[in-house]
Amino acid sequence: MRSTRFSSTPVDAGSAADRPRRVLYGRRSGPRLSPARRQLLDELLPAFVLELPVQGCLRPASLFGPIQRRFALEIGFGGGEHLAWQAINHPEIGFIGVEPYTNGVASLVAQIDAANLANVRILQDDARLLLAMLEPRSVHQIFVLFPDPWPKTRHHKRRIVNATTAELMVRALLPGGELRLASDDREYVRWMFAAMRQQPGLRWLADRPADWLRRPADWPATRYEEKAIAAGRAPAFLRFIKD
Repeated sequence: MRSTRFSSTPVDAGSAADRPRRVLYGRRSGPRLSPARRQLLDELLPAFVLELPVQGCLRPASLFGPIQRRFALEIGFGGGEHLAWQAINHPEIGFIGVEPYTNGVASLVAQIDAANLANVRILQDDARLLLAMLEPRSVHQIFVLFPDPWPKTRHHKRRIVNATTAELMVRALLPGGELRLASDDREYVRWMFAAMRQQPGLRWLADRPADWLRRPADWPATRYEEKAIAAGRAPAFLRFIKD
């Protein structure tokens, strides 16, 4: 696959140094990558890198080919197993994945290579920057699955789901678009639910407990879900539709 760096059409010719930056919390890298995984990352990641424009909106349609006419965003894709599954099963959708953790990015790149995927773009940066620049009403689905709950009260400001990002997510969704959230931390589940219920025009898709305690069939398990279940924690799955 040819090596191309994907970005939306910039408004001006400003440099990368002009782009806004945010403080990222948590790890950026973990155990040292194997030589083979490092080589794969170095050689293939440039073909899927998404660079934010210096100014203006990011149009998902500008990142993909004519086959992809619908677009989805996964914030914090971890090891990439959910995003890769969705991309394999929905080649007609262009998927944007955001993950600052290098080892997770390397894992997704390996899955992209193994499945020969062409409908994935990766931003290894702060998802809040992307949300602020996304073209309004431009994505059909947003996934935020098992984000770090930052359980200490003094760290709640670090949570990726909050009143500000909730508003940006709803703004980015098309009418009829779906937002999916998951966590095994019940306090964070309540926090996320409260943030989304404050958003006008966002409807919770649940009529009974089974609707949020059971993962839908088109929502594959992630390693974080499996770890939670193994530790005796019951995950919750929240789905919202933008009217």
